[in-house]
Amino acid sequence: MKIDVLTLFPEMFEGVFSSSILGKAQEKGLLQLGTVNFRDYANNKHNTVDDYPYGGGGGMVLKPEPIFTAVEELTSGLEQRPRIILMCPQGEPFTQRKAEELSREKHLIFICGHYEGYDERIREHLVTDELSIGDYVLTGGELPAMVVIDSVARLIPGVLGNETSAVTDSFSTGLLEYPHYTRPAKFRDWEVPDILISGHHGNIKDWRRKQSLLRTWKKRPDLLEHAVLTEEERRWLEEQKAKEAVRQRSEGHE
Repeated sequence: MKIDVLTLFPEMFEGVFSSSILGKAQEKGLLQLGTVNFRDYANNKHNTVDDYPYGGGGGMVLKPEPIFTAVEELTSGLEQRPRIILMCPQGEPFTQRKAEELSREKHLIFICGHYEGYDERIREHLVTDELSIGDYVLTGGELPAMVVIDSVARLIPGVLGNETSAVTDSFSTGLLEYPHYTRPAKFRDWEVPDILISGHHGNIKDWRRKQSLLRTWKKRPDLLEHAVLTEEERRWLEEQKAKEAVRQRSEGHE
């Protein structure tokens, strides 16, 4: 996959792109990451990329010309137009499903804004996607772009050392991931569940699935509305809810 980022602050990406998983993915030839300072495409003597909004109001708005020109140069001669992603608080909430969708693309271009916002013609006539990483506002789109790129890149085959890791992640199955344990088997009187050292893979798989259900119900019950569960799993979960209700009543937590 090739990923290009349009940004006024390309230096922000240097450490992220050269470190850890993203750095190794590039060394393997699985990922090509690049940044473009769209100030270089400004068409005025002061190299300004923003201007006052028509109609008045506070803040500055990113001009369309530099961004259009930068994207057109990146896409010139390509047989297939890449996905062009605008990082914006107004965008579609970014999810694991979206990460999985984007990971199947060959080329992504991210646009990172600053100031008050973008000229609306950028949204209407240039981008294919608008993404938000949460209901809050940051100083720019660079940090959100890093989040999305990291999430997408790790799903590219070969990027992670263990190919099952991405498949069993929280949200990939629609549920939160089950608890993990490693050596030592006993730490400060806290022991690893016996089932995990039993060697019975079928029982371990069943335990992990139930723990995943339980953790999702306790931490993110909203995810269960769309989760695909068997009738047996639904019955088991209802039993756990009933047991928890009894426990809380006995402790006086009505």
